[in-house]
Amino acid sequence: MQTAELYPASTSQETASELLFHFFNRHTKCLILTGAGISTASGIPDYRDHQGHWKRRQPVEHQAFMTQPAVRQRYWARALAGFEAFRSAQPGVGHQALALLEQRGRVHHLITQNVDRLHQKAGSRKVIDLHGRGDTVSCQSCGFRSMRYAYHQQLAELNEEFSDQKAQIAPDGDADLERDDFDLFRVLPCPRCSGIIKPDVVFFGDLVPKATRLAAEQALEEADALLVIGSSLMVYSGYRFCRLAKQSGKSLAAVNLGKTRADELLDLKITASVDSVFQPFLTN
Repeated sequence: MQTAELYPASTSQETASELLFHFFNRHTKCLILTGAGISTASGIPDYRDHQGHWKRRQPVEHQAFMTQPAVRQRYWARALAGFEAFRSAQPGVGHQALALLEQRGRVHHLITQNVDRLHQKAGSRKVIDLHGRGDTVSCQSCGFRSMRYAYHQQLAELNEEFSDQKAQIAPDGDADLERDDFDLFRVLPCPRCSGIIKPDVVFFGDLVPKATRLAAEQALEEADALLVIGSSLMVYSGYRFCRLAKQSGKSLAAVNLGKTRADELLDLKITASVDSVFQPFLTN
């Protein structure tokens, strides 16, 4: 393995893109791991700053959502304000470039920590949604599932006083909204068994489903390199793949504006915005 090359923020777009071109040319089975940084240009914010610290409130915790009715009322009330913008977001340059690279046979598989489905919108097919998907909901008791927009429509009809809220979107389809009457919000239970309806997202403190984890590990085993894009890797579910790649002798690189948890493991780090680095891939 070569010594890690850390390129400063002043790295030119041309130099950064050339480094990435060379990385793809050296590896025929590249596994991609993406985080929130690839979707910020699409209007979906990230959670952490360039130092990997929280720059906004932490996402809802799984245990709190499942055990506290007030948490569910607050979550769904805020989601009414944020989900439509989340749902209507469009793929950015990074998403489009990765879909094109997959079509050209340069991307073996793609693991994303995001729940926005923008990779699929861009045309990527070999996608593993590590933390689930934000466009569907399901009952935690009987498994009933529906599209999230349909559930939101029902919530809006039931809570007209909350339906015209305006607030800044949050990374998972939630919104930065505070009001003192969340206790008035009416949450719809499962229409089949009256159980708790939850987005098909791995909430903070929850575990990645075993089948998803095994699929991602299999994709890494088949790959000859791992490229991290737009992630600080502060969440262990993503960082673990960097450790596994290093242990198995695979090349490891990252494109990220700030520090990552895996900086000491990287063979190559490109410190630049995702869109600026990937723009040339759409024209070459």
